[in-house]
Amino acid sequence: MVKVNLHPSVYEWIEEMAKITKPDKIVWIDGSEEEKQRLIKEALETGELMELNQEKLPGCYLHRTHPSDVARVEDRTFICTPTKEEAGPTNNWMDPNEAYKMLYSLFDGSMRGRTMYVVPYLMGPVGSPYSKVGIELTDSIYVVLNLRIMARIGDVALKALGNSPDFVKGLHSKANLDPEKRYICHFPQDNTIMSVNSGYGGNVILSKKCFALRIASYLGKKEGWLAEHMLIVGVEDPSGNVTYIAGAFPSACGKTNLAMLIPPEPLKKLGYKVWTVGDDIAWMRIGEDGRLWAINPEAGFFGVAPGTSYKTNPNAMETIKRNTIYTNVLLKEDGTVWWEGMDGEPPERGIDWLGRPWTRDSGEKGAHPNARFTAPASQCPSISKEWENPKGVPISAIIFGGRRAKVAPLVYEAFDWQHGVYVGATMASETTAAAMGKVGVVRRDPMAMLPFCGYNMADYFAHWLEMGKKIPNPPKIFHVNWFRQDENGNFIWPGFGENLRVLKWIIERCEGKVSAKETPIGYVPYVDDLYLDGLDIDKETVEKLLEIDKELWLKEAEDSREFLSQFGDRLPRELVEENEKLKQRLSK
Repeated sequence: MVKVNLHPSVYEWIEEMAKITKPDKIVWIDGSEEEKQRLIKEALETGELMELNQEKLPGCYLHRTHPSDVARVEDRTFICTPTKEEAGPTNNWMDPNEAYKMLYSLFDGSMRGRTMYVVPYLMGPVGSPYSKVGIELTDSIYVVLNLRIMARIGDVALKALGNSPDFVKGLHSKANLDPEKRYICHFPQDNTIMSVNSGYGGNVILSKKCFALRIASYLGKKEGWLAEHMLIVGVEDPSGNVTYIAGAFPSACGKTNLAMLIPPEPLKKLGYKVWTVGDDIAWMRIGEDGRLWAINPEAGFFGVAPGTSYKTNPNAMETIKRNTIYTNVLLKEDGTVWWEGMDGEPPERGIDWLGRPWTRDSGEKGAHPNARFTAPASQCPSISKEWENPKGVPISAIIFGGRRAKVAPLVYEAFDWQHGVYVGATMASETTAAAMGKVGVVRRDPMAMLPFCGYNMADYFAHWLEMGKKIPNPPKIFHVNWFRQDENGNFIWPGFGENLRVLKWIIERCEGKVSAKETPIGYVPYVDDLYLDGLDIDKETVEKLLEIDKELWLKEAEDSREFLSQFGDRLPRELVEENEKLKQRLSK
């Protein structure tokens, strides 16, 4: 381990947690290659990992979680603030004193017979003034190896921390995986996260949603920046200029596919390229030039495997060919992996995610629907050369997206920042058959942050509005909807790589190169300004994609107002004004 004169509070906290959890030994993680190999060897011996075919999938391993422990547990996730109002109506709340008392009793002796790994990790590029340090204490090698992919761990993080007491504390123990006593608790005022009785990545890789969104969103409000559930993508035009876009999408809306988009042939021939900066999280600050600059705080991708294929996301498939940890996928007879929605025919037989023999005729799913891959971002073929730039990248446009069958047009631009915040605060998706029993239920998910905001969402909206006043050159804000349907329930827009055609219009709007049609909901493209060459779609169909149905939008405005009303007097009046203005414009 690198010799760093750490602040005494670091050792005091580790000692205190060790006294409670009582591990047999404590191991500090340095992030070296030798250490990685040692941990893998140990995990293979205990069965925590299984080796995959090293010729076909070099450096790849399989992990299975407990059957009761396969996804994020939103109902067991708490924001622990002195008052319930600080957490707000969209978060589960617990009194911090009560929470600590309960958690310490669950953690009492939970690491007996185990090793406590001390994992210092850095969120953000090395040397960036925007990066932050966390330390996770865990009894899971799976967590250590995942953190190694998802963040920059060990000595590099200790050097960044130096003698500062300013780090995010994270304590995790699998304990006995009791689902009834599973808790993921966040203490924003204390910079602390605690997770117990889970081994599933989304609940235990504390760098991810817990730190990078819930704790960071609170820090952002306090320090004057934004921590957002957003991809960051760079679009390079034929002359070599790159425009960076940040985008927020609820699940099942094609976020990862957009982050790793491959241009359709006609645009590729013109010289367009797309570069991935981040697929999930953006930390954004105001730069010296008055623009909003973003870093991706993560170093890897923690992606959903089912549905990922060469058809939907070739770049992701190339990324996960090596040095990847697969969780809850099907193991094939040749020592490789498979999941539903992968290319080609399903294998005849294999071992399913529960470790049981499986055949393609069994009628059972081979992989869990939330099966995952954890892979280094550096392996992505479309990774931007700027992805680790300590300054970040300048954001020209922010996109909010949803899955709407009838209401939202293919794309529209907000009138200004305040209107854009309203668009983000009321964004919604309709449930698909896969997501819920009922299809077409509208779920509001403001800025795609509903499960990830670490404080009262009304205050979060106010913070967005405040940021808008401080950014001299703010990004333009847009809304997209790739999922509009015709009378027969078929998608009208082809989606996937073709979405670059919409991004092209967005960029041209940012550059003032094209005009737009003013409608009650915002600025919509003129059909002739959308690049449609080589696309089998007529102008009439595109007109339908851009139509605004006033009756549907009046209902949308009513539903939005009802959703916002849960925030009571804390809701910024600007959002009520925007709702009123929308209704007035629609009624004209």
